[in-house]
Amino acid sequence: MFTPSAPAKAAAAGADLEATLAAVEIRLHALGVALLERNVGDIELHSGELHRALARAVDHFSLAARHGELPAPLRQRLMRASSQVAAQRESFARATAALDRAIDVLLPREASGVYSAQGAAERASSRGGSLQA
Repeated sequence: MFTPSAPAKAAAAGADLEATLAAVEIRLHALGVALLERNVGDIELHSGELHRALARAVDHFSLAARHGELPAPLRQRLMRASSQVAAQRESFARATAALDRAIDVLLPREASGVYSAQGAAERASSRGGSLQA
């Protein structure tokens, strides 16, 4: 029975990590392009693919780290990809907040009639800017 040597196992593990990280980078780039183009269908598609690729990468890199087989260049690329994911997440959060503000301006919420943090009930007429005696 043939058992691969330690260097052969390390090379195979490195190639597996390389392929896993390359998949994350490709999907990250595709999502970035879709975001720039504001292509909703592609954004949905690529974000799902990126999510799956990141899950695989976390599994593979965690296993490699436990066995001490994480080369420094791959670790640096993984950190770079992680920072790109964080930047895209922040950009998406800002865009979502801007959209929420625009919707609030276009479709103001009805007065709820419940007490606010200051204790008084909010009145619809107080939002209109008129003075009350």
